[in-house]
Amino acid sequence: MQNDERISVIIPAYNESDSIWELVHYLEDAGSERIEEILVVDGGSTDGTAEVAKEAGARVIHSPRKGRAAQMNSGAAVAKGGILYFLHADTRPPRQFDRLILSELEKGTAAGCFRLRFDDPHPLLRWYSVFTRLKTVLVRFGDQSLFVRKKLFLNIGGFREELLVMEDQEVIRRIKKEGRFSVLKESVITSARTYRENGYVWLQLLFTAIWAGYYLGIPQDRLVQFYRKMIQAGKT
Repeated sequence: MQNDERISVIIPAYNESDSIWELVHYLEDAGSERIEEILVVDGGSTDGTAEVAKEAGARVIHSPRKGRAAQMNSGAAVAKGGILYFLHADTRPPRQFDRLILSELEKGTAAGCFRLRFDDPHPLLRWYSVFTRLKTVLVRFGDQSLFVRKKLFLNIGGFREELLVMEDQEVIRRIKKEGRFSVLKESVITSARTYRENGYVWLQLLFTAIWAGYYLGIPQDRLVQFYRKMIQAGKT
């Protein structure tokens, strides 16, 4: 039976065995009695992610399709909580995140997210983080996490599974048609590993190109191919 005032944390994962144990335990410690479950939705990992997540105490779901949108939809479909909280595997929400979410929803907010900080003090990353304070959908990304009532999420049809990138901004646009979307003043902390590996400027330029390509209507598969090619180029 669904509990309307409890939260299902949904984590899409693929080959995250190195970090998923720590994340599950962090969520258990940082949250409170408002958490119904921690759902790890595995997209076919080959490194034992599902087994590690289960041993850590998470409920593990095997998604029939790989891809964040498809995996998050699979988790939402079986979630026991009436509130869904979508979280990337390399991101940590603020302490008492569940209370913050419920407090905001009690104000009549339809859905929302947190601001973003990186686990790296680099000045450019601090500057990039400033933009997550803005209210425009144009700077909303999945790393900021997303909370929404399950009934609303299912009513709008969930994530568009054909989207390989930018699925987060697309779903928020539809959510905002149904009610108020809030950006909480607290921040999640996300990994800066990809920035460190590829360059703080290079990677941000690449992300901006993907963002622009999406709004210009470039096909999803071409955007993904471009990203993979340029990531490799940035490492040479």
